Amino acid sequence: QVQLVESGGGLVQAGGSLRLSCAASGRTFSGYAVGWFRQAPGKEREFVSAITQSGHITDYADSVKGRFTISRDNGKNTVYLQMNSLKPEDTAIYYCAAAAYYGTLMRRGDYWGQGTQVTVSS
Repeated sequence: QVQLVESGGGLVQAGGSLRLSCAASGRTFSGYAVGWFRQAPGKEREFVSAITQSGHITDYADSVKGRFTISRDNGKNTVYLQMNSLKPEDTAIYYCAAAAYYGTLMRRGDYWGQGTQVTVSS
């Protein structure tokens, strides 16, 4: 199994940037697809971005396309989410998730971190 810990959240003004990190331990990290999801109060969890095991394919929600970039460093067992041009509607708890299969990740994920709060002020 794999354990995930998110970090890097905080308070930022609209137009600012944050970089989230998802650090993994346990089973070899390179064997998992990893994604970022977010959930705001009163809303359903939504997909943000995902990256395949090798890192050569990435996906983004339309709402963040062109502003967020996902990457991974398998040598450091870490996945990053660089968030630029942040908007108040990006405010949410951000979670990373991992799964052995990309489809499983998109449906529900196998493993989840504890989440990190991102707050964007206007």
